[in-house]
Amino acid sequence: MERIVIIGGHGKVALHLARLLADRGDEATSVIRAAEQSSDVESAGGKPLVLDVEKADVDALAEAFSGADAVIWSAGAGGGSAERTYAVDRDAAQRAVDAASRAGVRRFVMVSWIGSTPDHGIDPDDSFYAYADAKLAADDHLRASDLDWTILGPGTLTEGEPTGRITTAPQGRAEVSRADVAAVAAAVLVQPATVGRFIRFGAGDTLIAEAVVADAGRVDGAQA
Repeated sequence: MERIVIIGGHGKVALHLARLLADRGDEATSVIRAAEQSSDVESAGGKPLVLDVEKADVDALAEAFSGADAVIWSAGAGGGSAERTYAVDRDAAQRAVDAASRAGVRRFVMVSWIGSTPDHGIDPDDSFYAYADAKLAADDHLRASDLDWTILGPGTLTEGEPTGRITTAPQGRAEVSRADVAAVAAAVLVQPATVGRFIRFGAGDTLIAEAVVADAGRVDGAQA
């Protein structure tokens, strides 16, 4: 059994993930912002930990990560003001990376988005720009760390049923269900070949366990 800390534990992807981890015998500690979210986490098989990552400093996060085998970032500001987007999706994510390093947790999985590359093409005047810019900064901070990282770049998220299959050669802003994103996050945790890679994916025909290692020779999928 491994202890996995999921940041953003009340999110839809995170709740799916907690259930998958619990089903395979791991312990999912789900970091949530409010105590009233605890029952949903517990119903999914997770262990709730109340901590507002937007406000928590590196020391507080490192304490939360102590003894964990891996950290998965699945939090987000969820739109709204650019200021809060940067506060959560960039600043808090970067502190989490630093905290994992301080706590001695080597494995870190970042749930990002399919277009998180320097040439994402989002106009600075577009309301989506703050998110794209913040996520890229967080991803780059993780890449520059000493951690064993994997960055996931799912396409447009849907509420569809899990298929257990994806493609790592998606076209455009390919759709993929949140349940399958969770399954990808669970899969990469047990695949050393996914360390040091940015995996872009959408719904497809290849079994997830096979897809995430199919192009393991790449150092970083962002270069594909």
